[in-house]
Amino acid sequence: MSDYKLLINGKLVAGDQTMDVLNPATEEVLAKCPRASKAQLDQAVAAAKAAFPAWAKTPMAERKKALNAIADVIEKNGQELARLLTQEQGKPLADATGEVFGTAAFFRYFTALDLPIKVIDDSEGRKVELHRKPLGVIGAIVPWNFPLILMAFKLPPALLAGNTVVLKPAPTTPLTSLKLGELIKDILPPGVVNIITDANDLGGALTAHPDVRKISFTGSTATGAKVMAGAAATLKRITLELGGNDAGIVLDDVNPKETAPALFQSAFQNNGQVCIAMKRLYVHESIYDEMCDELAKLAKAAIVGNGLEQGTQLGPLQNKMQFDKVKEVIEDAKKHGRVIAGGAAQGGTGYFIQPTIVRDISDGTRLVDEEQFGPVLPVIKYSDPEDAVARANASPYGLGGSIWSSNPDRAYKLAVQMESGSVWVNKHAELAPNIPFGGSKSSGLGTELGEEGLAEFTQLQVINVAR
Repeated sequence: MSDYKLLINGKLVAGDQTMDVLNPATEEVLAKCPRASKAQLDQAVAAAKAAFPAWAKTPMAERKKALNAIADVIEKNGQELARLLTQEQGKPLADATGEVFGTAAFFRYFTALDLPIKVIDDSEGRKVELHRKPLGVIGAIVPWNFPLILMAFKLPPALLAGNTVVLKPAPTTPLTSLKLGELIKDILPPGVVNIITDANDLGGALTAHPDVRKISFTGSTATGAKVMAGAAATLKRITLELGGNDAGIVLDDVNPKETAPALFQSAFQNNGQVCIAMKRLYVHESIYDEMCDELAKLAKAAIVGNGLEQGTQLGPLQNKMQFDKVKEVIEDAKKHGRVIAGGAAQGGTGYFIQPTIVRDISDGTRLVDEEQFGPVLPVIKYSDPEDAVARANASPYGLGGSIWSSNPDRAYKLAVQMESGSVWVNKHAELAPNIPFGGSKSSGLGTELGEEGLAEFTQLQVINVAR
């Protein structure tokens, strides 16, 4: 039960209130966590605003040096952060370790980027340059499924561009963010990064705050709509990475035994609590039965347990609200399809659900049409690939999708027809810091990662000089 603190203006401070953080594997209190008040949110924003002018003028090389120093301290404390991440989030320790060291790698990636002045016209009559200027105070709101790596989608590019940040982690997974604040407080000037926590009651105030110039939010589509509405009054810039209902389409030339493990991983990584997890799988009728059988074998063999235990492949759901929602979706699916693996909570303490495969289910059911965000995969039969793509596109979501085939050219022709921000061929949910990522339709606005993601933390300024 470490003594966790908020980070405001370079100082570690107690919250005006406290709240309990539970371990989802044991349902026991893991730690007492500070809970910021509205006044402390205002203090954090004021600190970021005051720090902005000097940080914006800090040479790019110095800002890169700070990002590398943050990466160093994350790596140095990697094992401690990973263990804490497993305890608050639930994921297996190996996965948590990968997230921690991946976070450091994301910080290092952004140090390789620059924001050079771009000349677009250098003619007899004029010279036109494009400059990228920092925006000001950034509000970064991070969800509970990947508390560190999703923070690293936002914090490094925001800082590199010369902005200051108020970071708000999810109420159920605040501890790794607070620990990070403790580790980096002396790396950056006071106020450049501030970290506050809440009980889902300060998001609106942060979003509407007149001194915040941009909100970068990752979370549900419903909450994203509230963020967008809250930002409207002050015309804030927004980046929204929202929900998804990613479809995978398996063509008739695939070997089910060879492909099923990759499909299973695509759907069940982090217990399905991934915005770009495969959430519905369309399989050609000629291989449907065999594919269902292979997926069911993998689901039955998966080791579910406490993420700190050796050999655990899938931990608990992260919180009781999500646990109850997934159980409800499974019960509804039993009315419309056939459960061939899993189908129930594990029983006992902890938010554990056995990985579940549902076959003989169709579009129009909750499990197929909604984002389950848990360890449940519907497998839907189709006969015409063009029809499968049309059914995949019928969703209001458009985050990711994939086509699986032994003929990549055949898959590519279908991939370009999918209405989603990312489409993979013979893989799913692969992200890298240099690859832009964003959703279409109700899955979000804007882009994260890569040069395009960095640019979203800047204001474009055109300098047009007469000659």
